[in-house]
Formats: sequence, C-alpha cells, structure tokens
Amino acid sequence: MRRNERGRTAVDGIATRRPARGSRAALGTLTAAGTLLALLLPTGSAGAATPQDSHRSATPQRTAGAFWTAARMRSATPLDLAAPAKQHRAAVPRSAPFTVRPTLPGLPSLPAPRPTAAAQPGGPWTGGGAVTKTAGRVFFTYQGRTASCSGDAVTSANKSTVLTAGHCVKLDGAWHTNWVFVPGYHDGQAPYGKWSAAKTLSTPQWTASEDINYDVGAAVVAPLDGKKLTDVVGGQGLSFNSGYNKTMYAFGYPAAAPYDGTKLIYCSGTTMKDPLFSNDHGLSCNMTGGSSGGPWFTSFDEKTGTGLQSSVNSFGYQFLPNTMFGPYFGDDAKNLYNTAQAS
Repeated sequence: MRRNERGRTAVDGIATRRPARGSRAALGTLTAAGTLLALLLPTGSAGAATPQDSHRSATPQRTAGAFWTAARMRSATPLDLAAPAKQHRAAVPRSAPFTVRPTLPGLPSLPAPRPTAAAQPGGPWTGGGAVTKTAGRVFFTYQGRTASCSGDAVTSANKSTVLTAGHCVKLDGAWHTNWVFVPGYHDGQAPYGKWSAAKTLSTPQWTASEDINYDVGAAVVAPLDGKKLTDVVGGQGLSFNSGYNKTMYAFGYPAAAPYDGTKLIYCSGTTMKDPLFSNDHGLSCNMTGGSSGGPWFTSFDEKTGTGLQSSVNSFGYQFLPNTMFGPYFGDDAKNLYNTAQAS
C-alpha cells in the first residue's frame, strides 16, 4: 500500500485523496495497506443525498475474468487513501461477542482454531494450510486504471462471500468496476479461478462519508464453472465484538517495495488500540500497498491455517512506520457480513 497525500495509505490498491487543508499539520501522513497501509477518509461521497450501501455489477463474469489477464494483474497498482482528520472518536457500536467457525470443502465446519503466538513484523507465509486458498488478491478498475487489494473467503450461508476493505469496493463516492477475487494468487496465476463480483457492499458509514473506523467491504461473487466459492477454497471463521489487545495474524498481498504482490505475506503479534485518530486495532507490520483488505485473525492455528477473521488491513500513519491499522469488527461489520451472506 502507498501513503497518500493525506498521510494515509491504502493497503490493497486504493487511490490517493487530497486532505482537507487544515488537517495536514495535525495528522501528518498515513499509508494504506495496499501501498503502505493508508487510511480512507470521506471526501467525494460526503454529502450524497442517498448513498447506496451496495452495488450490483453490470459486467458479465466471463468478461471480467477475461479482462484480468496475467499481465494486467501483474501491472495493477495499489490504491492509496488519505489519513483521518483529528476528530471526536465515538466508540464503535458493540454487543455480545459472536463467532462463526471456519469451514473447508467437504466438511461442515472445523473446531475452533487453536491460538498460536509468534511475533512476526512481516514476511512470506510458508506454513501452508487453508489460508493459502481463502486469502487472495482483489483486482478492479478505479478511475480508469487497474488497481489491486487483498481479500478473504469466509464461511457464509451463500458460500460466496469475500471480505475486504471498504476502500477496495468504493472510493471517492464511486464503486469500483471489473471487480474480481483471485484466491491463492501467485505471480499472475489464478490457481482457483477468477471470481467476479455480482454485488459489492460496504458499511453505511463508509458508503456515506468514508469513515475510516468502518473501512470494511464485502463482495458476493458469482458461481464459477457451476461451483460456489467456499465449496472450492473453503471459508475462514469470523469473530465480532471480540475486544482489543488480542494476539492476531494479518495476511495480504503487498505490492509496493520491498514486496511485489506475487506472494502471500503475514504479520503477527499482540494488537493495540489506535492512540490517535481512529478506534482501530494496531499491529506491528511492514506490509505495503496492495495489502488493504487482507484478513486479520484471532485464534489463528498455524497448523491448519484457519482462524476467526476479526479485521482487515486498512491504513497506516507515515509518521508511525511499520504499524498497520484495521477496523474493529463491531455490530456494523457484523450487519454487513449478514447482509452479504443473505444476498
């Protein structure tokens, strides 16, 4: 991800926004997970009379899949986000903890993952397991250019739900087009297919004003060759309202130096609550642009590669290097997930 002009960087390929004039001095810069972990701030969509929380794709699946050739996927650039301005931070709505267990093809569900603690500020994932199939790169067209993010297939009623960052589905008031999810991506290859979004969604707060605290997006992908996504690659579990200061693992496909978008990268450690301008989790991590939207897991089991997704790569501050931030999965993230899996 890159750091944008506002100080925020989009993790998975997000465009840069210009910050409000009075906010630069107070905030400095943020980097997105797509380029350097940038934060998205509301700009273009703010003030829209009736913002839509979802968007149906008008591009046929075969057309979108054909559009994303190996060359286009390799050349897609991370989209950057602006940093959040200093403001009063209202707590993200929370209720009782709620979890969904992971599933693998052919199995109804897996036991709750066993947590593993091993601090890692960033490096290639060599452990194998389910995450190598459920995590993938997201590709889309934004303002006439090809861009990339990361995403993750999760257990869902429709077997077709992908979670990512809000800025990886909509930015500056416009929904991305030619949106596809490529699980298990590797150097231009799509070993499990290119899954075209029939519908993309985000939280009401993101679609209305691009509030960085709610930078969560989802996609419902169309069947591919008569099969549904999680029947092919499996689905990770989820955890909502699980609290702060947790041992977490973050995954993504950073494409900015020193990474090149060809490999699945991970970070792990104990999270903190953002002490500055958001209610996000913070994690020591050196992932760069393109990692936006990649999953964060609690209770991650290194042996099986399964966990409970509890956040996504969202942004980073330029003045706080090697630290990534991800939104708290509270009631609004849970509502988004429920809306997506019911689609």
